[in-house]
Amino acid sequence: MRVLVTGGAGFLGSHLCDLLLDRGDSVVCLDDLSSGRVSNIEHLGSSPRFSFVEACVLDPIDVPGPFDGVVHLASPASPPDYLSKPIFTLRTGSEGTRNALEFAQRESARFILASTSEVYGDPLIHPQPEHYWGNVNPAGPRSVYDEAKRYAEALTTGYRTSCGVDTGIVRIFNTFGPRMRPDDGRVVSSFIDQALRCAPLTVFGDGSQTRSLCYVDDLVRGIAAMLDSSEPGPINLGNPVELTVHEIAELVRDLVGSASRIEFHPLPQDDPTRRRPDITMAGGLLGWAPRVSIREGIARTIAWQQHALREALAS
Repeated sequence: MRVLVTGGAGFLGSHLCDLLLDRGDSVVCLDDLSSGRVSNIEHLGSSPRFSFVEACVLDPIDVPGPFDGVVHLASPASPPDYLSKPIFTLRTGSEGTRNALEFAQRESARFILASTSEVYGDPLIHPQPEHYWGNVNPAGPRSVYDEAKRYAEALTTGYRTSCGVDTGIVRIFNTFGPRMRPDDGRVVSSFIDQALRCAPLTVFGDGSQTRSLCYVDDLVRGIAAMLDSSEPGPINLGNPVELTVHEIAELVRDLVGSASRIEFHPLPQDDPTRRRPDITMAGGLLGWAPRVSIREGIARTIAWQQHALREALAS
């Protein structure tokens, strides 16, 4: 296949580019580098089947075809990023998704939207199945990301039903792994960064809120499986193993071997109290399930962040 990956220089996107190239596909990575980094993809530059286009999805996509697939990952995803760029985030979910869909329609390509578990908000049903409509505050601080993705799902569905575009939607739950920025604002990368610096591990609330963590290699396998299928979705992708935030902090501290204390801070507005995917559909329709344990995934991520920290200190 020849695949366009929007947001391909980001955390998830770069790992997806790796996987697609490893299996023999050709990849065009399109990224405006607003949150992605060239360092995430520079190791791919020697491949004749990889090319990078610096461009923004808010502009019409103009890349020579043909293409068999479009995976639309472009969007701020970390809380610090989308909270600091609310209008850009909303435009990316709306205008950017439309431009990516228009491109897929012109190319007669399979289109995959990377949606998010944030469409469930602070869920009242647990675990969260795909038929659950969610409990989202449309005017809260997180709404710029939540509603951008909810609109993107509706737009993707509209292009499927009205324009005949071959679309699929995946809802991605908490994902972690190498290349996630230490200042990303999500629990694993933040805790590892703090533990490596022997700083206090910042836990919001009392730490009883839960997260389900999926290692990045598993997650991008799920996206590739969706790309290869004809399923419309939405389909949840995530690891159903559920841990409290306090348990995650203790696990990171133990694996780092850090003496950092755990420090509690007020819980941010609309922070979800429980989050866990029902992945029955992913297993039945895509033959997908996570393989990497949370402990092993965190150990790999610690090793990567240790190396990145040493390089930063050396420079």
